[in-house]
Amino acid sequence: MTLSELLPSLDLGHEEARFAGVPISHLAARFGTPLYLLDEEEVRSRARAYRAALPDAEVAFAGKALCTRSVLRWLAEEGLSLDTCSAGEIAAARSVGFPAERILLHGNAKTPEDLKAALEYGVRRIVLDSLDEIEQLGSLAHGRQQVMIRVTPGVQADTHAAITTGTEGQKFGFSLLDGVRDNLAAAVSAVLAQPSLSLVGLHCHIGSQVSRVDRYEEAARRMVDVLAGVRTAYGVTLRELDLGGGHAVPYLPGDTDFDLDGYARRLRVALAYECSTRDFPLPRLTIEPGRAIVGPAGITVYRVCAVKRGSKTFVAVDGGMSDNPRPSLYGAKYTARLVGRHSRAPHRPMSVVGRHCESGDVLADLALPDDIHPGDLLAVPCTGAYHHSLASNYNLIGRPPLVGVRDGVATMLVRRETEEDLFARDLG
Repeated sequence: MTLSELLPSLDLGHEEARFAGVPISHLAARFGTPLYLLDEEEVRSRARAYRAALPDAEVAFAGKALCTRSVLRWLAEEGLSLDTCSAGEIAAARSVGFPAERILLHGNAKTPEDLKAALEYGVRRIVLDSLDEIEQLGSLAHGRQQVMIRVTPGVQADTHAAITTGTEGQKFGFSLLDGVRDNLAAAVSAVLAQPSLSLVGLHCHIGSQVSRVDRYEEAARRMVDVLAGVRTAYGVTLRELDLGGGHAVPYLPGDTDFDLDGYARRLRVALAYECSTRDFPLPRLTIEPGRAIVGPAGITVYRVCAVKRGSKTFVAVDGGMSDNPRPSLYGAKYTARLVGRHSRAPHRPMSVVGRHCESGDVLADLALPDDIHPGDLLAVPCTGAYHHSLASNYNLIGRPPLVGVRDGVATMLVRRETEEDLFARDLG
């Protein structure tokens, strides 16, 4: 994968690099830096691609990837459902009228406020993750709240340990092992004993930034076996299966993209075969892509503040780990490109570092033009997911604005944080 392919919204064929038809230098001058840019049409196109690849499945956007009102509005218009994890995300959905019947709530430690928000808005499905939660929701719910049980399927996703979620020994889901207090059998029995809850299906999630389609095949096979086991043990036929998301996206030139068509084809075959051999009705499938829809649609633009040359060359920019903590959290790798001017200088190895008081505040290690200098602009690709969501105010630095661009028109989606915003909750 080339840099041009890695940046689908970045047109390098003009005299000046453009994002979704607009010169990046113009956007930086208008909105300042650091600056998150998001290509609306690219987001919508990726949503449509998922629906086209799996027309019989429910595609639920993983809101934690980028939960802003504009993005939720776009995806509601494209017919997607929404996966939420908190009362705040439900409030965002509610504020734009996202249909409650197309919303799920899950998470390993839902607060009473989370559960009450879901019940009040009429969220159709709540994914249960502990026996305590089952008891709590049972006491709060009125009528027959539809629920799913999250299962730990025991599938190794071959991704970073911090974002592996489908194996034993981590905090998510009910175990399939006998002799474990919080196992699936205990969960099913607990839900069936609650008159206010209606068990409609099972849920699993094997991890994030997963590139291997065969891991999802394996999860699908195991989950159908679990569905059949529940029917045998309890006489209950569960009609819904949520296989989660976590589909990988390329961050560096040379990274392979997720094979969506292959995923859809192999998933359909695996589910059909496993259901046929067990005489089990094909369940309604839900998947939860987040990063794969918004990640490649975004870039971050920084301005160079200083260049320090010595045994190693450091290019310091006006952002860093407060707007992109992923390198510090997961060792995530990024690339960057000089934009706003052309350079014929030879490229040298450099480290792009942030402005924060941490040695680990490193955004990328790569080759950049040797004549790079303060005032230059750098564009970092694939920052649409988990950048705005994970941003902080470390060193009391305001979070960047998020600007949507479509058909050559730029629109402020989330404004830049000001000093007044930073002190709004400080009552000292």
